[in-house]
Amino acid sequence: MPTFPLSPGGFVTTDALPDLTSFDAVLFDLDGVLTPTAEVHMHAWQTMFQELFASWGIEPAYTERDYFEYLDGKKRYDGVASLLRSRDVEVPWGDPSDDPTADTVCGIGNRKNAFFERVLRDEGIAPYPGSLALVEQLQAAGIPIAVVSSSKNAEEVLKVAGIRDRFPVVMDGVIAERDHLASKPAPDVFVEGARMLGVDPARSVAVEDAISGVQSAAAGGFALVIGVDRGVGADDLRAAGAHLVVTDLAELLGSSASTPTSSEGDAE
Repeated sequence: MPTFPLSPGGFVTTDALPDLTSFDAVLFDLDGVLTPTAEVHMHAWQTMFQELFASWGIEPAYTERDYFEYLDGKKRYDGVASLLRSRDVEVPWGDPSDDPTADTVCGIGNRKNAFFERVLRDEGIAPYPGSLALVEQLQAAGIPIAVVSSSKNAEEVLKVAGIRDRFPVVMDGVIAERDHLASKPAPDVFVEGARMLGVDPARSVAVEDAISGVQSAAAGGFALVIGVDRGVGADDLRAAGAHLVVTDLAELLGSSASTPTSSEGDAE
């Protein structure tokens, strides 16, 4: 099994980063890890919930922190229910076929997704350059890779970004709903992604930017969990179970011979 130095707190030390090509596989989250679609999701959720809270008189008002605590990394409808519950609001679950105007969990989730799809269609999306470079490096080394996403839009995002053909396995929100897999932070989706790829989590790497996603990978027993800090906070990612935190996956290029300044090994 691949080994790498850890600090007493269980984090990768800054003097010697793990060589990702020494692992059996690398499984990537999508939004916020491979593509900047997390920003589109954030804006879509904010717009929709601010309007909803105002019309329903819900307090306290929606904040950016709500996204990271209740929505980020989760399946769409689970996120809606979680956020509403944080305000002591309960609505019928409804059905995924609900119209976006329906005041159900599914209807509210579909309302948000309509905005997301419009932005994706009108503006397009491109992968993060550093993430694409790392994917290419792993492919060149013959390391199996996969996408593990809670989003039902994953296939479309990958196609629009021009990187769908790079991933033989895409474990997404459509499969999770079909197979009744629990949402992140439960380990189900990452474990299933590893199974689909034919690898052992205990010999593989998971890369995530969401607290719930890091918790999912850690609970799934992945040998190395890498947190990508796109705004949630490095300390929170470490507390969730990340062994290593970076701000861009370019920092991991040739990782066995480089040391990213954002990697922190001395956390308490």
